[in-house]
Amino acid sequence: MPINELLTREFDHEMSNTRKTLERVPADQWDWKPHEKSGSLGWMAGHVAVLPGFTTVVIKMPELEIVGVNIPRVEKRADLLDTFEKLRQEARDALAGVTDEQLHQIWTLKEKGKVIFSMPRYDALRIMCFNHILHHRAQLTMYLRQLNVPVPALYGPSADEKGF
Repeated sequence: MPINELLTREFDHEMSNTRKTLERVPADQWDWKPHEKSGSLGWMAGHVAVLPGFTTVVIKMPELEIVGVNIPRVEKRADLLDTFEKLRQEARDALAGVTDEQLHQIWTLKEKGKVIFSMPRYDALRIMCFNHILHHRAQLTMYLRQLNVPVPALYGPSADEKGF
């Protein structure tokens, strides 16, 4: 089985869970912060929503210079799910087309020409794309918990959803 089929299967599962989480974000709490050092709920939800775009970049480009990159932003709740779905579909399409050979090629992230990291594209996808989304989605569920918004069952029952 080609590696991209395994990655796509995992991606689909995680994006389904990510959508369930994003659907719970309340518009009336968009600017709420759990702590002065934390980003707002809107920032966190928007970050989670745009992160699938990084998957597309890692697949389609051999490297990325982050200075000057135009990262999409979600400014309001009304745009959250549409932005997520657009970037999710673009990432899924890119994953479906990536070859095993491409997944073994080195991918590099740079800032002002200085290498931040270089690793096989497969590792960049798993570590910097997939795991990155999961990390921030987990933070987002804690924001929801603090706002008393029911947290979706993701890998098993949540305190709010006992069954699947």
